[in-house]
Amino acid sequence: MNTQDDRVAEFRRLHDSGCFVMPNPWDLGTARVLEQLGFPALASTSAGLAWTLGKPDTQTTLPEALEHLRAVAAAVRVPVNADFQGGYAVDPEGVATNVALAVATGVAGLSIEDSSGDEAEPLLGFELSVDRVRAARQAIDDSGTPVMLTGRSEGFVVGRPDLAETIRRLQAYAEAGAECLYAPRLGTVEEAAAVVDALAPLPVNLLINAPFTTVTEAAGIGVRRISVGGTLARAAWGGFLQAATEIADAGTFSRFEDLPNVEGMLGP
Repeated sequence: MNTQDDRVAEFRRLHDSGCFVMPNPWDLGTARVLEQLGFPALASTSAGLAWTLGKPDTQTTLPEALEHLRAVAAAVRVPVNADFQGGYAVDPEGVATNVALAVATGVAGLSIEDSSGDEAEPLLGFELSVDRVRAARQAIDDSGTPVMLTGRSEGFVVGRPDLAETIRRLQAYAEAGAECLYAPRLGTVEEAAAVVDALAPLPVNLLINAPFTTVTEAAGIGVRRISVGGTLARAAWGGFLQAATEIADAGTFSRFEDLPNVEGMLGP
């Protein structure tokens, strides 16, 4: 797949039937290795990117995000979906402008979420959230490149785990032009099944960031797409911290055994 249109077409084909895993690299090396492992598509992770920059999630800037998306999309041949947070704007006009910039990076899909960053009101208003998805849809349509739009509702992320409200929002985002729907941090198979059933026949993305289900089980309830968010990056951080803490506390290096040949994986 050499062009963005080829990758978009392949990304859309993956959503037609079955269930595929779309893991989340956080830099070019991890993107290339995940492609080598045979995954048919990849997704960026805003958290993983932020941590490489020494920041918490949500504090990356639009230029940083666009540079990262451009680099990852150019580093692999498989489709890349962009974790584009809230579009790096609140008003629909700003979302549309920034989505157009994201489309130009070469990604095959992108998501727009509805969190506000306000602890008192952690979700943006319903009508505003719908308008933002509609604006993203229009920006993609105007681009002439049929990048796939995912609508995300963040209630389970921001401490508002209301399944009925989450489904109401996702259904509205679908009506506004989202082609895939996503509610991160669902914690049970039953919750995931309820979302899948409510949005059928549109594809649903399931975040698996804890071992509460398997690919086979998720496929069995109709999940079309699986991602892992920043969890692969956190797993890598876990290994790093364990090794570094042992060195700092004990002065020993027992974790420096049976390590992967990263040079070999990334070499010619």
